[in-house]
Amino acid sequence: MTGDHQTLALLLFSVFIAVTLAITTWVSRRRRGTTEEFYAGGRLFSPMENGFAIAGDYMSAASFLGISGLIALFGYDGLLYSVGFLVAWLIVLFLVAELVRNCGRFTLADVVAARMRERPVRVAAGAASVTVSVLYLVAQMVGAGSLVALLVGSAGQQARTWMVIGVGALMVVYVAFGGMRATTWIQVVKAVLLMGGAVALTVLVLVRFHGDINALLNTAAERSGHGRDFLAPGLKYGGDWTSRLDFISLGIALVLGTAGLPHILSRFYTVPTARSARRSVVWSIGLIGGFYLMTIVLGFGAAAVLGSDAVRASNTAGNTAVPLLALDLGGGAGSTGGTVLFAVVAAVAFATILAVVAGITLASSASVAHDLYASLRRPRDTAQEAQRAEVTVARIAAVAVGAVAIGLALLAQDLNVAFLVGLAFAVAASANLPVLLFTLFWRRFTTRGAVWSVYGGLIPAITLVILSPVVSGSPEALFPGLDFAVFPLDNPGVVSIPLGFLMGWLGTVFSPEPADEARHAETEVRALTGAGAA
Repeated sequence: MTGDHQTLALLLFSVFIAVTLAITTWVSRRRRGTTEEFYAGGRLFSPMENGFAIAGDYMSAASFLGISGLIALFGYDGLLYSVGFLVAWLIVLFLVAELVRNCGRFTLADVVAARMRERPVRVAAGAASVTVSVLYLVAQMVGAGSLVALLVGSAGQQARTWMVIGVGALMVVYVAFGGMRATTWIQVVKAVLLMGGAVALTVLVLVRFHGDINALLNTAAERSGHGRDFLAPGLKYGGDWTSRLDFISLGIALVLGTAGLPHILSRFYTVPTARSARRSVVWSIGLIGGFYLMTIVLGFGAAAVLGSDAVRASNTAGNTAVPLLALDLGGGAGSTGGTVLFAVVAAVAFATILAVVAGITLASSASVAHDLYASLRRPRDTAQEAQRAEVTVARIAAVAVGAVAIGLALLAQDLNVAFLVGLAFAVAASANLPVLLFTLFWRRFTTRGAVWSVYGGLIPAITLVILSPVVSGSPEALFPGLDFAVFPLDNPGVVSIPLGFLMGWLGTVFSPEPADEARHAETEVRALTGAGAA
């Protein structure tokens, strides 16, 4: 990229960082130091504000960079991510949003602990939530690295590393000083910017092809190098039985994973009532649905305008397809329009990454402090002192989680960000969703069943990822020089998700203690009516 691209993009980066830091500073001066303020923003947000924040939290670098890149490289098969990410919200709307808002206070573990022995389920759910959050954070960090590598050119490995570290440092600042209130407003600003950028690029792509979708698709097929196969299923997942099973596994993980993501569940606690939580989801579905329709146009537009080979040459995983498309649509390299549009899109993508990592880091630090620390410490302090100590631990945890995510992101820099998010969804659907649904809907569910369900999904999911071609045994693996891949699938969801449900059932069946019928009845009434909800 030219010096003009770099200068303008970095200038816009700096403007967004300055605005978000100003928001964080403003919020930090008004904080009261309570857990409700830090974790839930005082529950003061309206459904529309929270809906925009949910959309901003969910429409990540995987959506803007990764999905469009996969469509540009693999055509029809890349659509699975767009469809899966959107369909998942129907489960959230009908099964999760209101019930979670009524049953919990800040985290997933609150819902489970409402009818179980508190300490074991909090430790299990907290560990699973932190694991999912770190995997999701890695995807966002990789997106940040890809973005800066495109800006600084082929000599940008060191700059990519520093960008990952810089994003990690910023997210720690947002969470430690601003808490949920600052994070929410950052996500709202980001959602508006992202939707505006996506609309502008989509309109430009359609104008380039005079509004003829058929011409767009035919040109994309011609320039993909695969002909008509580009528009048909099977280019990425249609080879042997392993690829097809991987396709099924990924689809299951995407559809079921959203309802188990800690940073999405925590957003339902920022509104005052369960009805507000449901209305928030309706707002977010409208925004997210429109956005994913646009990513389809952008993906095929990148293939048609640039060609799949050019996208792959810039980044083998396709993460830079959208910025390159913006450069061409604005007039090409060296043009003023191309420079401005490229810089704007790069800045929007950077804003996307910062906003999402802030939300994920807050959710993971809440799990560490509210679930792990609060359940293991001895209750010697007053309620106010305990809250202050918990918030302090959450801020320290934000630093620790950020450091771990940075280290893993530096290892995974050449993997597609949408693919990395798919792994996080698989772990969330394996470890968090079974225990959540069993808690809400199964009267006989016990503490042992809850613990077995979490670990029975979490441990197989992580183990199968480690033993898969993602980590070793292929040129695209994290460790291409090693080969200990014995599990053939890239995504473990088809195995680990059923195991999570199965282990929850087995743990309940073989539990020495019966289910607490009274606490279940109390939880059911609270979930359905909101009586006694925080």
